[in-house]
Amino acid sequence: MDIALPLTKLIEQFARFPGVGKKSAQRLAFYILDLPDEKVKELAKVILEAKNTIHRCKICGNLTDSENCTVCSNKDRDFGTICVVEDPRDIIAFERTKEYNGVYHVLHGLLSPLDGIGPDKLTVKELLTRISTGTVNEVIMATNPTVEGEATAIYISNLLKPLGVKVTRLAYGIPVGGNLEYADEITLLRALDGRSEL
Repeated sequence: MDIALPLTKLIEQFARFPGVGKKSAQRLAFYILDLPDEKVKELAKVILEAKNTIHRCKICGNLTDSENCTVCSNKDRDFGTICVVEDPRDIIAFERTKEYNGVYHVLHGLLSPLDGIGPDKLTVKELLTRISTGTVNEVIMATNPTVEGEATAIYISNLLKPLGVKVTRLAYGIPVGGNLEYADEITLLRALDGRSEL
């Protein structure tokens, strides 16, 4: 079936989005075409506005439309504790818990030599600069438990330990509602390592 070229292009653009397959891209494209013109213009304006105004926080690397993000601007936060994350989306996950009161540092990626991503492509230097102020007591490594996440956590930990900063790692293990018989060896090992007293 021949599809009009502008519609094909729109579907192709939506299909480039992470997690969006061909069928979902088609649904989104047809949804856009069914919208009134003013709604399409509003959507296009919001996309351009976000693209043109959102940038990295000068302190932590989180995304913001101000000089500093809302976390770094909040004087009630514990600036002595820094949670190091891979991506700004990870901050959203932590903030949903409403339990963490420290601040963050976004690496904007993980070490991956095979992909050409070394420490110079991440915000490691900026983290070291923050630590050098002497006001940081603890750095929590909150990278994902993947090969790249573990390598990044170990690399940064080795850089920070000589600076006299306590470096901790998130505990990983059995999820709530999980079944032990289906857990792999690494997950069980992490669960044992991260056990706590009852």
